[in-house]
Amino acid sequence: MTPTTLFYLIIGILLLDFIVDQVLDYLNAKHFSDPVPEELSDVYDDKEYARSQAYKKTNYNFSKVSSFFSLILTLTFFFLDGFEYVDQIARGISDNEIVIALVFFGIIFFASDILTTPFSYYHTFVIEEKFGFNKTTKKTFFLDKLKGWIIGAVLGGGVLALIIWFYQFAGKAFWLYAWGAIAVFTVFMNVFYSKLIVPLFNKQTPLKDGELKTAIEKYASTADFTPDKIFVIDGSKRSTKANAYFSGFGRQKRITLYDTLIRDLDTEEIVAVLAHEVGHYKKKHILFNILASVLLTGFTLYILSLCIHVPELSYALGVSQQSFHIGLIAFGILYSPVSEITGFIMNYISRKFEYQADNYAKETFGAEPLITSLKKLSRNNLSNLTPHAAYVNMHYSHPTLLQRIRNLRKH
Repeated sequence: MTPTTLFYLIIGILLLDFIVDQVLDYLNAKHFSDPVPEELSDVYDDKEYARSQAYKKTNYNFSKVSSFFSLILTLTFFFLDGFEYVDQIARGISDNEIVIALVFFGIIFFASDILTTPFSYYHTFVIEEKFGFNKTTKKTFFLDKLKGWIIGAVLGGGVLALIIWFYQFAGKAFWLYAWGAIAVFTVFMNVFYSKLIVPLFNKQTPLKDGELKTAIEKYASTADFTPDKIFVIDGSKRSTKANAYFSGFGRQKRITLYDTLIRDLDTEEIVAVLAHEVGHYKKKHILFNILASVLLTGFTLYILSLCIHVPELSYALGVSQQSFHIGLIAFGILYSPVSEITGFIMNYISRKFEYQADNYAKETFGAEPLITSLKKLSRNNLSNLTPHAAYVNMHYSHPTLLQRIRNLRKH
């Protein structure tokens, strides 16, 4: 395939991806005003429902503008040979291929992030502020940006440098070394993410003694889960939205509850949410996700090893010199349809896992407390109660609220 054909194939994939996303967003938006199912009639009163409708429409319109801007920015960069320009800057700094790649991706990453920061700022301090969600200060917003850049440079740059180094000494077999290294990194991050990364952004404290901890200890004794692995995170530092999640495994497993969750739900509802998270642990969902991630990474790296040496990948992006980092970008776009398919499958599995965790909570604690907690969380987050099925299938890692309630009420 000629570089020109590859170039237009890449442009076609970018446009197709944009069009598919816009169509799905449009279909979803058309369902914003659908009648609310009877089972969900108590989630919103009329005033709050009107507010949720306005929130969804505002986010939809904002998404259209920001997505179109990103598309135009990307296409402009492609057609003006932006990759060649940045590659020349990087090669003017060093003749070491690893350094060149790090400088190349660093320039693109920082330039892209700076250009899109106004959209992120507007969403946080205008949209989220307007609807009462934002608690982030401007200082926290920009400190988060800075911390994200540093972490991205250290971790992302380190992994990239290691992969290129493997390629330099192992050739086409580099994917095996890269796969092993990324597998170790994936497991390490899953085990220690809450201890190493989260504290850079949020404060985590063990759940304090009191009514809630007593109730959790009572439940934990029946579920064989250690209560000292339950932490509270200061989510209210950035948003009023609530959440809870399970992380790690083995001795490093823990459940993290947002302080907003503790504020919004009563004790019985919080224990029900915790029971759902314990269900993920008991059903070994964390281990499955890690294994699936490692296998998908290996498959992707193997396909990359078959293509990365093809000079047409670099030439297609207007770069006269074949380079691993240029080929990596071209491959990433050409491979994106496969990523969409695997993402679709993983979302489907994730939704099945959520049902299983819900069922575990129902069996060990009861369905109604979880149902009322899910309704409260949906109301407080102004969630969409009537999403389009196609949008759910492509983008939702959790079943809809209606689906979860109907599942919980099954005998």
